[in-house]
Amino acid sequence: MNDVSDLTELHGLFFEDLKVGLTAVYARTITETDIVLFAGISGDNNPVHINEEFASTTMFSGRIAHGMLTAAFISTVLGMKLPGPGSIYVSQTLRFKAPVRSGDTLHVRATVTDLVPEKRRATLSTVCTVGNKVVLEGEAVVIVPLRSSVAGAESTARAG
Repeated sequence: MNDVSDLTELHGLFFEDLKVGLTAVYARTITETDIVLFAGISGDNNPVHINEEFASTTMFSGRIAHGMLTAAFISTVLGMKLPGPGSIYVSQTLRFKAPVRSGDTLHVRATVTDLVPEKRRATLSTVCTVGNKVVLEGEAVVIVPLRSSVAGAESTARAG
């Protein structure tokens, strides 16, 4: 870090900034490359994801993206937007409702539903949609830094 202001620039929202109802959205079109790379990284080479001939015989009538690939974009919203950098992902529930396919544009929405100040925890509703169809829903819990904890770190950095 070159400057003490770098500490605050690395953070997203602080716990004090959060309010019930606050929402953030991330959108991404799922590509063939995303699916193949996720299969390689995760080791999940289930043919329903990578073999069109096999997948066409399943209830999905074709290849689908990994459910956990879809869920991974919840981490994008939480880690980069709401609350953003500095927050710690504690838990997530997931309910897969419909398949996602290559070429689908996924919209991932996180909305603050509860705040627990004494634990600095925020609960967020997480919903992924393709068009008007919900493909995944759940609930996330994150720990969010206090503004005063970063101010204290800045003071320590200036003193050092």
